[in-house]
Amino acid sequence: MKQIILTGDRPTGRLHVGHYVGSLKERVKLQNSGVYDEIYIMIADAQALTDNAEHPEKVRQNIMQVALDYLACGLDPEKATIFIQSMIPELTELTFYYMNLVTVSRVQRNPTVKAEIQMRNFEASIPVGFFCYPISQAADITAFRATHVPVGEDQMPMIEQCKEIVHKFNTVYGETLTDPKIVLPENSACLRLPGIDGKAKMSKSLGNCIYLAEEPEDIKKKVMSMFTDPNHLRVEDPGQVEGNPVFIYLDAFSKPDYFAEFLPEYSGMDELKEHYTRGGLGDVKVKKFLNNVLQAELAPIRERRKMWEQKLPDVYDILKAGSKKARETAGKTLEDVRRSMKIDYFDNDNLLKM
Repeated sequence: MKQIILTGDRPTGRLHVGHYVGSLKERVKLQNSGVYDEIYIMIADAQALTDNAEHPEKVRQNIMQVALDYLACGLDPEKATIFIQSMIPELTELTFYYMNLVTVSRVQRNPTVKAEIQMRNFEASIPVGFFCYPISQAADITAFRATHVPVGEDQMPMIEQCKEIVHKFNTVYGETLTDPKIVLPENSACLRLPGIDGKAKMSKSLGNCIYLAEEPEDIKKKVMSMFTDPNHLRVEDPGQVEGNPVFIYLDAFSKPDYFAEFLPEYSGMDELKEHYTRGGLGDVKVKKFLNNVLQAELAPIRERRKMWEQKLPDVYDILKAGSKKARETAGKTLEDVRRSMKIDYFDNDNLLKM
């Protein structure tokens, strides 16, 4: 059985460090592992339109932004197929068929959907397309027969719902769809990076992000303003590292080499945390270290992005070629789905079988 990856992002703006540690870094690692036969990376513009229907220009403009971030992070179009969701109409047809296998109450119970509805103040008026996007996501995953889906922790309920749809379809119509497995970051700190304001989720709509392409002075300004332990008022005060965004970011990004280069008086994170916990270590010093770490991590990404910005026609060609290949793959899956459902009417005389 082929090992296949499907993952992607909604083009609602530039990607941030939460995307990077939560999925992008893992995608590049998996891409270069040699384990997978096919890798599909989707720019989910159709899903982005579910809550941006009145501003399609915003979604259109952000497609290139996301593509640039992908390439800057190291996704290689020679190894991964990067495509635009709306250019694959087969996904819409699959979504329509899967809708008949899911109840409204089941979608309402999806924790990710509930959280997103609350965040966007959709409680009173939920767009149907937005409400159904777990089903659309299942169509995306199954269309490419994905065996593995690298995502952040917040997407786990979506994968579970996809697995339910696969099971229901295969039970009703026969073994047709591939049951996917979720791939989470190995580093637990990367599962859900908090916003710089201390809120549980880093979100473009909340304005609490550090973007991958930000300039050094902007990164520094955001790091130095980050929320920490509110009870750590003086340097000598004991501090708390659990739930402290600065230390969560360091857990996600720091490496032994960074201590040797930027903070040689500490052997590693354990010693740094111990000092902060007992008191005598100020937030400013820790934030300066985090700033140096982020600058080192993001500098090569920023430079590669600037290089690709000078080659936008090449990026366009990558997306066009990837979308063509992705449509061919999704088309084959749709043929199998129709055959299993016995709605391939003009292919096998089904209409004559009364």
